[in-house]
Amino acid sequence: MRSVLYKLIIAASLVACLFSIAGCLKDSCNSSLTFQKYIPVYMKLSELRASVKREAPRAIEQPGKIYLYGKYIFLNELNKGVHVIDNTNPSAPNKIAFINIPGNVDIAVKNNILYADSYIDLLALDISDPQNVRETKRIEFAFPYRQYDFGIMGVDTVGGRVVVDFVVKDTTVQYQCKTGNNFPPIAYDAVSNTALVQSTEGTKSSASMALGKSGSLARFTVLSNYLYTIDRTRLSAYEITTPSAPAKRNTIWINSDIETIFPYKHHLFIGSMTGMFIYDASNPAYPVNKGVFSHLRKCDPVVVQDDIAYVTLRGSGNICGGSTNELHVLDVADLSAPRLLKSYPMSSPYGLGIDGSKLFVCEGEFGLKFLNVENITNISTAKWLEGINAYDVIPHNNVLLVTAKDGLYQYDYTDQQAPKLLSKLSITVKQ
Repeated sequence: MRSVLYKLIIAASLVACLFSIAGCLKDSCNSSLTFQKYIPVYMKLSELRASVKREAPRAIEQPGKIYLYGKYIFLNELNKGVHVIDNTNPSAPNKIAFINIPGNVDIAVKNNILYADSYIDLLALDISDPQNVRETKRIEFAFPYRQYDFGIMGVDTVGGRVVVDFVVKDTTVQYQCKTGNNFPPIAYDAVSNTALVQSTEGTKSSASMALGKSGSLARFTVLSNYLYTIDRTRLSAYEITTPSAPAKRNTIWINSDIETIFPYKHHLFIGSMTGMFIYDASNPAYPVNKGVFSHLRKCDPVVVQDDIAYVTLRGSGNICGGSTNELHVLDVADLSAPRLLKSYPMSSPYGLGIDGSKLFVCEGEFGLKFLNVENITNISTAKWLEGINAYDVIPHNNVLLVTAKDGLYQYDYTDQQAPKLLSKLSITVKQ
C-alpha cells in the first residue's frame, strides 16, 4: 500500500529531476508557475481513538449523509460526527445529542448499533440510549484510502498519526523553459503539490472542509446480517450477526470510481461515475457481479423498486465530467442485462428517493422535484419546489426528509401536487 508520504517523496524527486534537466537546456528562458499546494495536517491516532463520545446538541453547520431509524434521525456533520434528532413529531424535530466522531462521513444502523467511519477506522456504537452512547467495537484501518474534495487520495498513518485535513496555500515556483515553447516542466496535481512543502503537525485545521433507511448517496448499507461499505474502488462485507461486533469477511475490487450503494431484495446496486453495477449477495460474504449498465462519466446515485431502477446522472461540476443531466429509468428484472426504458432531462440531479408511484429528485440549486412515476414511460412533474438547494432525500410514511444547503427539511407529501412543509432545522453559518 502506497502511503501519502511515499507519493510525496516520489513526486518531489520528479520535480527536482525536471528542474535539473531544464537547467541544462541551452537557449532557455526564465518563467514561473503559480499553483495551490496542500499541506497535510495530522492528528495522533491516540487522540483520534479517544475522541468518540456523546456531547450536548450543537448547531448544524455542514450537514452530510442522513439516516432514519425508528423515531430518530441521524444527521452527519461532515468530518465532525452525528446529530441525534428525536423526530417523534416531524413538525417539531428536537436535537437531543451530538456524537463526536472525528472524520465521520457515512453511517448505518441495525438493532440499536450505529456503524460509522472515523477517518481510517470503522466503529460500532450502541445507541439504545442516545444520551449514553458507547463504543462496542472498533475495526482499525478499515478505510486506508480516503477521498478529499480536491482529489487527494491515500490516507495512511505516519508515525502514529493520520492526515485529518489540509491547509491550502497559493505558491509560485520559478523554473526554466525552452525558448519558443514556454511550457512548465510538470503539471502540478494535488499530490505533487503537496510534495513541494514540508508537512506540518499539530492541532486539526479548520480549513474547508431493526433496520433503518438511508439516503441514495449512502456509502454504507445493511442487508440482512451484513454491513456493506464502499470506498472509491472496493466493496467490503462485514458480518453483523452480532450487531455490536462486526467482523470483516471480504473485500472486492469493483471499479475506480464507485460512489453509492443501495440494497434491493438480496442484491446490491452500486452507482459509479462510469456505470451501475449489480451484485448478487445471496452468499452475503461473497457478493457476485451479475450485471452492469454503463454510461459516460457522470455522478450516479440509484434507487430500485419493483425491478425498476431510477438513476440520476449529473454532468454538472468538475468531478462528474460532461454536461448532460438526466434521469434514467432501467428495467432490472434481468440482472445480467439491465435495459434502459427511457431518459428524462434534468437540471443538476443529486440524490433521489422512491415510494410507490412517487419519485423525488434533488436538483441541487435548481430545487426539489416531486415526480409521478405511475407510468414510467411518461413520468410527469407533480410539483417543482424552487428556492431550496436540495442534496438528498428519504421518503417514509408520507414524510420526506430533505438535506439541503441551508438545513434539514421535512415535507408531508400525501398530496404530491401540494407538499406541506412540516419543519426546518436550519444550519448555522460560520462567521
